[in-house]
Amino acid sequence: MATTATEATKTTAPAQEQQANGNGNGEQKTRHSEVGHKSLLKSDDLYQYILDTSVYPREPESMKELREITAKHPWNLMTTSADEGQFLNMLIKLIGAKKTMEIGVYTGYSLLATALALPEDGTILAMDINRENYELGLPCINKAGVGHKIDFREGPALPVLDDLVADKEQHGSFDFAFVDADKDNYLSYHERLLKLVRPGGLIGYDNTLWNGSVVLPDDAPMRKYIRFYRDFVLALNSALAADDRVEICQLPVGDGVTLCRRVK
Repeated sequence: MATTATEATKTTAPAQEQQANGNGNGEQKTRHSEVGHKSLLKSDDLYQYILDTSVYPREPESMKELREITAKHPWNLMTTSADEGQFLNMLIKLIGAKKTMEIGVYTGYSLLATALALPEDGTILAMDINRENYELGLPCINKAGVGHKIDFREGPALPVLDDLVADKEQHGSFDFAFVDADKDNYLSYHERLLKLVRPGGLIGYDNTLWNGSVVLPDDAPMRKYIRFYRDFVLALNSALAADDRVEICQLPVGDGVTLCRRVK
């Protein structure tokens, strides 16, 4: 998943751009068909190989259906890429998560990936400012038989987190949290999540390489929404690197995912 509804309205670029690449023979090659393309690989062919070889053949039918529904949505750039969904699904299983949280849902592709990985009695507290987008994917979620695992809350996430933090019984009760929402609030989310996620639990922050803009000079040409949130992403990355309460690993999956393992 990319950003928020607010951020999505700031871009005028189509979600599935066609990028011409010369191959030396005068022929033109177009970008692969992955919706919400955020791969940082320099080779589109290599990314398509990953999708065709390792991702799509293993993608559950419910996730494929939701991905195709999302492809028709005007804000489909916001969706989680299929390879990142596969990564999240595997990650949930590896850590044995049972109680999780997702901030920023959109149509629910990453939410479904998580729900499918959780045990039958697992739970996800899901928060997003737009229920309408979530309900686009809800039939796929229910068809997959995992709708009962999701507690969806419409509205800003911070008040919900503050209520949880105020309840001491919720401290350290979550195994995993995934954040893919308003970048200007990531650090605020981080402080609260460190109280709610258990020691040894994980927090995942999406878009931490922000379309590769984190290494561009300040005067480089960027789309408005990329430039607007770039400084918030840079501040987050610097803060996480200096935070001794977590161990971190930043991965070039999708648009960049940083995993934080709580140690304090």
